[in-house]
Amino acid sequence: MYACVAHGAGDLRVEERPDVAPGAGQVAVRIAYGGICGSDLHYYHDGGVGDFRIRQPLVLGHEVVGRISGGDLPAGTPVGIHPATPCGSCPECLQGQRNICAYSNYLGSAARDPHIQGGFVQELIVRADQVRVLPDELALRTAVLAEPLSVAIHAVRQAGEGAVDGKRVLVTGAGPIGLLVVAALRQSGAREVIATDLQEAPLALARAVGATHTIRVGEADWPDAIDVAIEASGTAGGLRTCLERVRRGGTVVQVGSLPGGDTAFPGSLLMTRELTLTGAFRFDHEFDTAIAWLAGGLYVDPIVTHTFPLDDARAAFDLATDRTVASKVLLDLSGDTQR
Repeated sequence: MYACVAHGAGDLRVEERPDVAPGAGQVAVRIAYGGICGSDLHYYHDGGVGDFRIRQPLVLGHEVVGRISGGDLPAGTPVGIHPATPCGSCPECLQGQRNICAYSNYLGSAARDPHIQGGFVQELIVRADQVRVLPDELALRTAVLAEPLSVAIHAVRQAGEGAVDGKRVLVTGAGPIGLLVVAALRQSGAREVIATDLQEAPLALARAVGATHTIRVGEADWPDAIDVAIEASGTAGGLRTCLERVRRGGTVVQVGSLPGGDTAFPGSLLMTRELTLTGAFRFDHEFDTAIAWLAGGLYVDPIVTHTFPLDDARAAFDLATDRTVASKVLLDLSGDTQR
């Protein structure tokens, strides 16, 4: 079988991997689709994500879906795969915050040595409790968005119970996560959703999935009284915009991955306007919610803009980097390679 493997900055290969079989408590999944995430792009371009550097060949990918090919579940069963395996016994796990477990393993991550190999492989072995049987009506090409949608749902929930219902919400950054935040906000009852970005193409996608108003960065037409702001661009400028535009007593959620090191922002506003600033990292049970929402018809189709066969992985990664053209780019791992 073949996999998409990062060997270092700029060194991405489609190479053969040995066939494996599931052990006790495991299943084998024949992967159909994998979504290229921002962290995958960082591993490709930079050889790492923050402090997590590639020290050995790393199979990328954590947004994957497919069909059971071995183990206790019936062969051919369509499944989504939860990429995290928290320890279950640390204080965070015991307090219901398994998404921030310090000992969790995550598919396609260089945080551990040896690395946790990812899901961009034609057949993947995972723990049986990581798979979720997908509803028959949910197409695999749509179900592959369950993982990033889970991130978006968690970010919305970090604003607080019912905090966005009937409210005006700002989303800075209309990349795939920002777009899914827009969709999650509308599903959660937000009255207005304002999306900002540097480019017009992602703003058009934001309108397609539910944004009621879009602003290209640099424009001056800003609505008043923004109740909640969700920062999805991963930039200091985006965070500044959220802190400056949210109303007094409002809430800002940081879900975009900021660069390593210190980030400058107008901290005095936290005090003088009594703002709440909180983080949102990955997800936990939101994965099940995401699958249910997608099966229920949550409109996210425009977010997937391109699909490439595994053989063309490098071209897929290069295109996924160009946000003037692409949003969520998928790898199709279901076919035979020409290697």
